[in-house]
Amino acid sequence: MAVHARTAGFADIVGDAGLETLATGFGFLEGPVWHPYKKWLVFSDIPNSRMYRRNADGTIETFRDPSNMANGNTLDREGRLLSCEHATSRVTRMRADGSSEVLVTHYGDKALNSPNDIVVAADGSIYFTDPGYGRRSYFGVERPQELAFQGVYRLDTAGLTLLADDFAQPNGLCFSLDGSRLFVNDTERQHIRVFAVEANGDLSGGAVWAQTRGDEPGAPDGMKIDSCGNLYCCGPGGIHVFDPSGGILGVILTPEPCANFTFGDDDLRSLIITASSSLHRLRVRVPGLRLF
Repeated sequence: MAVHARTAGFADIVGDAGLETLATGFGFLEGPVWHPYKKWLVFSDIPNSRMYRRNADGTIETFRDPSNMANGNTLDREGRLLSCEHATSRVTRMRADGSSEVLVTHYGDKALNSPNDIVVAADGSIYFTDPGYGRRSYFGVERPQELAFQGVYRLDTAGLTLLADDFAQPNGLCFSLDGSRLFVNDTERQHIRVFAVEANGDLSGGAVWAQTRGDEPGAPDGMKIDSCGNLYCCGPGGIHVFDPSGGILGVILTPEPCANFTFGDDDLRSLIITASSSLHRLRVRVPGLRLF
């Protein structure tokens, strides 16, 4: 069984299909991103410092090697790939020729911790989380942390702005359907917080919106909103699905701890999951959102 329903409405959103394993044998997978027009999926293998691309015909090829232990990825409003690099503490953007352009490395005079996950607002502003995981062995390069906090940031034409610094380990983030709220989870505290996005892009509020509960392995990590406003978040046992008010609907079970996922294929009804050493796909009933 690939799902554990906790309400009757879960089946209408996720269904009851089984997981299809697309590939396996990796170190630890993260950062899947689906390009809606080029029809490819890019994802990161953090400890092996590689990124891979799964093409429309199902073949998988090395996309970037080394990747500087890249973690989260997304597309900007022009379809360019943005990546969070653990080993270098950078956010980068891929140019048309395949080379990388460095967008940000420091907050003030101190290096960022290790940018982790990343989203883009409707106006093109980039929001990302900066926990300390990439300064540890295996998932990064062991080295001292220069900043005294783990923050959430916005990067725009005016520069880098610190939006919140009261997280233990901020990780996954996503906007509400209308972009008026930003959800950010805290891996260490096992909960999801919600912020109001002000007219200038700053955040206010930050109350706990939901918790991921369970005894199985896993913690809050990657997070996405579907086209009906349901929020998907990694957690104990797999991917926890919440309704727009924060009520738990059910859990998509994964055989290994799940770090991230994305909606892909032409109808955006394929939930493509990075679960430790393997890449899986689950067909759901409510589609996700196109990135641009």
